[in-house]
Amino acid sequence: MRLLLIRHGQTPSNLKHLLDTAEPGPGLTPLGEQQAAALPEALAAEEIDVLYASTLVRTQLTAAPLADARGLEVRIRDGIREISAGDLEMRGDDEAVRTYLTTAFAWSAGDTGLRMPGGENGVEALERFDAVVDEAAGTGARTVAMVSHGAAIRMWVAARAENVDVSYAADHALRNTGVVVLAGSPDRGWRALHWEGRPLGPGSGVPETDGPAGEAVGTVDR
Repeated sequence: MRLLLIRHGQTPSNLKHLLDTAEPGPGLTPLGEQQAAALPEALAAEEIDVLYASTLVRTQLTAAPLADARGLEVRIRDGIREISAGDLEMRGDDEAVRTYLTTAFAWSAGDTGLRMPGGENGVEALERFDAVVDEAAGTGARTVAMVSHGAAIRMWVAARAENVDVSYAADHALRNTGVVVLAGSPDRGWRALHWEGRPLGPGSGVPETDGPAGEAVGTVDR
């Protein structure tokens, strides 16, 4: 299966660099709406069979133009929502952001028992995301798109893709409507093919071609 993990369009909280993870969450900014409207053309080469979005409003608004253009139903699933910030919710200070991302990437590295302050642990976060991916694989679709969130996508890909390590995912934040493309299955495992257009080589998370370094690990990208 080909799996497209798409970050939602820009929100007001993105502009303020806030850890805004609670439901239903904010809508999109005017720029975010333009980003969502551009997705059908940006993904014109992809034969998308099934489309998912999280329970947060911003992913559903981002998925809507793509759904309309392809005649697809948007399947809403809680499992691909953003990592809950818990006690860090609506904070944007360096300490809170560092704690949030350090915890999320510790899960990717295998420390899944670690708990976000006042929030979920890695077992819970990975299991819920895995459940939606498993459901998608069970549909028999060749290509599935999921509109999700920056930290959740980076955490899950670093944990599940054999050729993306934690260092790479931490150093490469996803822009709004950025896409990570993977191939594989829950049984055979996953390989990342592209990270925001950067092809990934056969090694452990090293891109085949040089590209922009992306944002730093401290960047909030939900």
